Amino acid sequence: MDGQGHSRRSSSFSGSPARKKQPQMGSSDSGRKTSLSRSLTLTGERTVKRLRLSKALTMPDSTTVLEACRRMAARRVDAALLTDSNALLCGILTDKDIATRVVACELALQDTPVSKVMTRNPIFVLSDTLAEEALQKMVLGKFRHLPVVENGEVIALLDITKCLYDAIARLERAAEKGKAIQAAVEGVEKNWGTSISGPSTFIEALREQVFQPSLSTIIQGTQSRVVSVSPTESVLSATKRMVEFQMGSAIITIGNKPIGILTSRDILMRVAAKNLSPDTTSVEKV
Repeated sequence: MDGQGHSRRSSSFSGSPARKKQPQMGSSDSGRKTSLSRSLTLTGERTVKRLRLSKALTMPDSTTVLEACRRMAARRVDAALLTDSNALLCGILTDKDIATRVVACELALQDTPVSKVMTRNPIFVLSDTLAEEALQKMVLGKFRHLPVVENGEVIALLDITKCLYDAIARLERAAEKGKAIQAAVEGVEKNWGTSISGPSTFIEALREQVFQPSLSTIIQGTQSRVVSVSPTESVLSATKRMVEFQMGSAIITIGNKPIGILTSRDILMRVAAKNLSPDTTSVEKV
């Protein structure tokens, strides 16, 4: 759940001068971090604002879950920001909240206000925060969405994928430079012989430093959990199992053969937004 368990961090959505003050980030060294971020941007580091941000979908916290889901589906987004009666940021509603706090708990979408199921007081970042720092916040906090604030107002909602794309692009550029270095060193070893560095120990050390591990290396040794359900199982049953195993998706299988996947986004877009009954709707339909 996005930003759950943190102290209140409110930000205005109105343009009134009284609310133009930059919100506090909740730590005594926030000023130093902000100054550091601003100074680093001068060296060419990418900031959050440079990640082609999308305008956040906002709505009052009195909105019903059904209406919120329909608006999110219409915008094709999996998160929305919620405001209180004073137009201050008070929460965030995500597809995961819909799956775990509404569908799995069998709440009536049309009768439940989003204030009852939203994640309260989400963490936010300033628009001049480094993209790498924003990604680090989301990874460590285990959430995928991050409100972006500029001049005291929320201007966008950052998705973790944008930070990941930026980080991957930087890794690819570093890898290309690494290949050039590797080719140069191999040329030197070819001309001078390998005896100067032993049996390619220098090249192997360089490879380890420059190149990232493969997917098989990352997976090796991890204890990954998989929720497997049949096509005829109800969405409600599948969602409850996803909650039980703390997973955001379930693999649809027939005889241990994967034929599809059910995600919290599917539950939001194809079940909740259409007001289908999770108890009578099979996963193969959505």
